[in-house]
Amino acid sequence: MAAIGLKRRMAALDKRALTADLERMSAFVENTPLSGESAETITADVLIVGGGLVGSTLGCVLASAGIETVVVDREDPASVMEASFDGRASAIAAGSRHMMESVGLWAEVAAAQPIRDIRVTDGKVGRKASALSLHYDHREIGEPFGHIVENRELRKAQHRFIPKLETLRLLAPMGVSLVARRPDGVEAKLDDGRRVRAQLVCACDGRNSRLREDAGIKTTRWEYWQAGIVATVEHEKPHRGTAWEHFLPSGPFAMLPMVDAADGTHRSSIVWTERKDLSEWAVKLPDHAFGQELERRFGDRLGRLRPVGPRFRYPLSGLNASRYIDRRLALVGDAAHAIHPIAGQGLNMGLRDVAALAECIVDARRLGMDVGARGPLERYQRWRRVDNLALVAATDSLDRLFSTDIAPIRLARDLGLAAVDRLDPLKRVFMRHAMGTFGDLPRLIRGKPL
Repeated sequence: MAAIGLKRRMAALDKRALTADLERMSAFVENTPLSGESAETITADVLIVGGGLVGSTLGCVLASAGIETVVVDREDPASVMEASFDGRASAIAAGSRHMMESVGLWAEVAAAQPIRDIRVTDGKVGRKASALSLHYDHREIGEPFGHIVENRELRKAQHRFIPKLETLRLLAPMGVSLVARRPDGVEAKLDDGRRVRAQLVCACDGRNSRLREDAGIKTTRWEYWQAGIVATVEHEKPHRGTAWEHFLPSGPFAMLPMVDAADGTHRSSIVWTERKDLSEWAVKLPDHAFGQELERRFGDRLGRLRPVGPRFRYPLSGLNASRYIDRRLALVGDAAHAIHPIAGQGLNMGLRDVAALAECIVDARRLGMDVGARGPLERYQRWRRVDNLALVAATDSLDRLFSTDIAPIRLARDLGLAAVDRLDPLKRVFMRHAMGTFGDLPRLIRGKPL
């Protein structure tokens, strides 16, 4: 009898577990209302799930325009600003900087190194670069191409700016357990039991976006045979604001200028693209041996190179979502697309998503429209998918073109670099692309207010 009773209790537990799973699926996929009441219900216009660099920037931009916004992030704000959390530095293109300046966020960035020149070269490990190269000079444009900023410094700037915005609420560390997207709005249940009700939910939760998957949005994914090694290096000679990209058979090797250390030591951030198996070996090398390997690839332009701080290794992959929207849902940043870092445009693609989506939302509000309605979302998708698809294809093609050592192909690409360098009209187009100021641009990217 005891065994029968235990069996019945187990069956009851299984049934309750199954019921819970079905309620969870219903909330995400069937878009039905959430059951039960919570101690607190937070109301907003827009709910942002994911408070990384893109998600927090979107929250700042929307709130600066008076849009009631809630950002929910699983990460502890203190931990994301530690050097051990993310060792990368990002190239903030001029267009992205214009947006941050327009809303007041850029004033909080404490250490940003202007990119005054970009030099693109081709070659082999241990040999001099080809004499045929490409040089972008900021004096031909009238402003820096962008700025190099450590990711943790960007996060610090965001967390200094967020408290100044009356219509922005950051909930972190906090998770979202359930989301219901109904015809009349969005309701989310947080891990602590509170609810958030809004008109629109924005998925800024990265490449493995749960919101995207629960909406049934398919993705195309691909893996590269490469990994990226990221580290900070000190060097003897000043970089003079020059960003270098040196193409090697294993992939691009980038040297990105950083603000000098407090004691005047010259610094740069390296992004070394290498075969996955060799990258595991390289990242574990002693400092002296690691510095020698860097010099073999980059040469002596900046004198002796010495790595400082932690090193990070990131396997490289790409992703593209089949669509960017669903009922009261918008995908933003890596939730919608991810590209090879060959052009340093991954974060800037996400920031242009931010500018476009914010413009669609603010324009809808001014017209008295529901900001989560189909119309504003379709406008956002039309606007961003073409630009993003073009950049996804371009970066993938560039990696395949330059990551080969076949002599005729190497000669052809060197001649191509030299041709662009000498054709001023074409060169200016490429420079505008590097600055993120080419094409159908949102108002914020053009430096104009929302």
